[in-house]
Amino acid sequence: MQGLSDAILMAALAGAAIPFGAWLARFDRLFPGKLRDQANHWIMAFGAGALLSAVALVLIPEGLGRVSGLFALAPLLMGALAALIVDIAMSRTGGSRAQFMAMLMDFIPETIALGAVITAEPQLALLLAALIGAQNLPEGFNADRELEVGSQMPRGKRLALFALLVPLGPIAAVIGMTMLSTAPAILGWLMLFSAGGILYLMFQDIAPELPIERSWTPPLWAILGFALGLAGHILTT
Repeated sequence: MQGLSDAILMAALAGAAIPFGAWLARFDRLFPGKLRDQANHWIMAFGAGALLSAVALVLIPEGLGRVSGLFALAPLLMGALAALIVDIAMSRTGGSRAQFMAMLMDFIPETIALGAVITAEPQLALLLAALIGAQNLPEGFNADRELEVGSQMPRGKRLALFALLVPLGPIAAVIGMTMLSTAPAILGWLMLFSAGGILYLMFQDIAPELPIERSWTPPLWAILGFALGLAGHILTT
């Protein structure tokens, strides 16, 4: 029971970073126009770096540890294909939801993994919780701005939507602990599927939005985001 309560608490705290990041997006207008545009790109790049760290340091290594050989390519490619299909469907309805999709595609499987590994590998669960929170803050910020541009949803409803995502973390953690802790192959497939979807969204929708004309700083923020995930990986392994 202690492990279950720890998993629920970790997942809830990590998920709370989503509405908090979305709430912080309301203050971006305090900056003057050019600085605000650059700051938004920096935050987007930082989130992309954090996503990449989740893929490179957690989802793929842990997935490969549970799915053997070339079979691991199947869920990775299936995840990318699923993201492609959803991206095409959403583009036909107008606007992009890449940040929102990427947020869900790492938040849910990672919290499932958190619940599945917390009993056997508490250090890995702690790393996952830290990474999820680090990703969710800039992702919530970026997703709120994305929805502001691509939809007519008022800010209050957007914040309510993001708040509704928070309980998904504890629910996913409970599923992982009760159902997948003894099914490593299924967990591995889920992690690799998620990694494929995130990589597609990063290269298709997120990365092209990062450059600013005559500015070379956004890539540094992406590296800082990755470095944060790497630091957590080093400290917990």
